[in-house]
Amino acid sequence: MPKFLINRWHGMHHAAALGAMVLMSAVLAWFQWIVGLAAFIVTIGIAVYTFFAERAFRKDMKTYLGTLSYRVKKGGNDVISELPFGIILYNEERTVEWHNPYISQLMEKDSLIGVPLTELFPTLQHAKDREGIVEAAVGTHMYQLIFRPKERILYVKNITDLWQLGRKYEDEKLSIGVVMIDNLEEVTQGLDDHQRGTLLSKVTTEITEWAQKYKIYLKRVTSDRFILITDQKTLRQLEHSRFVILDEVREMTGEQKIPVTLSIGFAAGAEQIVELGQWAHMSLDIALGRGGDQAAVKVGSRQSFYGGKSNAVEKRTRVRARVVAHALRDLIRESHNVVIMGHKLPDMDAVGAAIGVLKAAQLFGKEAYIVLEGVNSSIDKMMELIREDEKLSKRFVSPEQAMALITPQSLAIVVDTHKASMVKEPKLLTLTDRIVVIDHHRRGEEFISNAILVYMEPYASSTCELVTELLQYIHDRVVLDIREATSLLAGITVDTKSFSLRTGARTFEAASFLRRNGADTMMIQRMLQEDLEGYVNKAEIIKHAQVLYDHVAIAVVEGGKVNSQLLIAQSADTLLNMTDILASFVIGERPDGLIGISARSLGGMNVQVVMERMGGGGHLTNAAAQLEGTVAEVAAKLKAVLEQIESEEGLFE
Repeated sequence: MPKFLINRWHGMHHAAALGAMVLMSAVLAWFQWIVGLAAFIVTIGIAVYTFFAERAFRKDMKTYLGTLSYRVKKGGNDVISELPFGIILYNEERTVEWHNPYISQLMEKDSLIGVPLTELFPTLQHAKDREGIVEAAVGTHMYQLIFRPKERILYVKNITDLWQLGRKYEDEKLSIGVVMIDNLEEVTQGLDDHQRGTLLSKVTTEITEWAQKYKIYLKRVTSDRFILITDQKTLRQLEHSRFVILDEVREMTGEQKIPVTLSIGFAAGAEQIVELGQWAHMSLDIALGRGGDQAAVKVGSRQSFYGGKSNAVEKRTRVRARVVAHALRDLIRESHNVVIMGHKLPDMDAVGAAIGVLKAAQLFGKEAYIVLEGVNSSIDKMMELIREDEKLSKRFVSPEQAMALITPQSLAIVVDTHKASMVKEPKLLTLTDRIVVIDHHRRGEEFISNAILVYMEPYASSTCELVTELLQYIHDRVVLDIREATSLLAGITVDTKSFSLRTGARTFEAASFLRRNGADTMMIQRMLQEDLEGYVNKAEIIKHAQVLYDHVAIAVVEGGKVNSQLLIAQSADTLLNMTDILASFVIGERPDGLIGISARSLGGMNVQVVMERMGGGGHLTNAAAQLEGTVAEVAAKLKAVLEQIESEEGLFE
């Protein structure tokens, strides 16, 4: 019994009263001994009664407290047994030492003592032993696991209903898409109204049936554009099907000289409907910027791409080139000066395009500079040619010099890339809001978003081809000297592998214009000459190539051997010339310490998609990536990506 009940201060009044009664009895006995004796006897009686009453109280109290402890303990046990969640006590080895009946019911076993937690909840195999919350599925139910590692206690709550409600909420979120027939005008050129109407009706019917199959609301807004409204659950189904409508429409119209292709932009996960619509149109722009015939899906911060199995269709008209040329002309005239930059480790296409843009700025009397830091093996012979012209060579400046030259009124023109991270000095793009992008690569997730003029045409063989066309419209009389024309033609020659890949009618028209302006093909041939050591190194790389999936060649340079990016790219080009090889990948360590991958294909395989999954990008037939790590690690990652693509949709068209 607690001390405060044994030594009760409030029980002292009995002793005080008895003391007073004894004193009073003594006083009475002094005056009348008979009365005093009677009073003393009464006092003794009261004292005896008080003693037995106190003893009975303590006995009853002890009995009551004993009963109460039993009731509390029994109630506690009943509560733990009937709790709507589980409690597990585990030891340092994360093995069950005790659990309440809820866990037995959950696992349908009488006892789980001695069973490891990872066996009960496999999700915990990758979870660290620290305080926190983990969700785990057991059968058809979802449970929330709450760890208390200090006490080694695990609470298990059934959140199936809440989880299903949350999933239903996510599934029913709005998703908006835009479908565009991206080459309708090109396909229907030369068709009469009846043929055009029939073709358009076929494509529209195919899109409508596809929308009905997935219960998507479809609304046609123009002759070549549709709006789609659905939910995220359906969007996931479309992604799982990898937007098969792209292949169906292309195959259905395959008898046309130029098959009809679709571009699709989808968006989900935005907080507001207005923002969702903007995301959908932005996704469509990305799909078009990557050459069309594909779907771009943006869900929150995730951007995914599907399709892209065909090359971008070359545009027959030059209307866009003329419009962009006039806009660029006005921007140059309004600028204080022009700063031109390509990508890191520039190639002949980047340098040639920069020289072409430099010429455009000089036509309007503007000071223009090309940002270049160092010379790599892919442009050293070209730079030797440029150094022969003192006026031209003075226009090349370092990034540090460019930082001093650029002002808010300057025009920054980025050529042969559309990614700020690929520019040698990204800070230059933050010093002015007047930015122009001219590129022929398929658009990736990263993009210079604040550009005021963008000229991206994935169908073009090279950026030099685009710049050559712009020069023809930017000024009435354009006269190029030999070095300028030769540099532009060299860029086209390198990117087309001497006019064997990715060439269209406009490619030869651009080359013809440059030849008329004095471009020297013999000079280009000397630029492209290989030395004997480089040829031997290339043969050494190719010697270790292995063939996967019957048509994919992968060559891995031995660890520790450093090769230039140019040699890695040339090795990939050479591998592509081998019999039955439809795609080639060469992996090697670069001088900057990164591991470079060059990917090439003949069009039957989209190497751009492969390189994007590796963190790079490029074209359907020409792509690359640079990664950190070792050659062996990168090779293993590449093989895993190829295996994943093969299992999802197949590597070849």
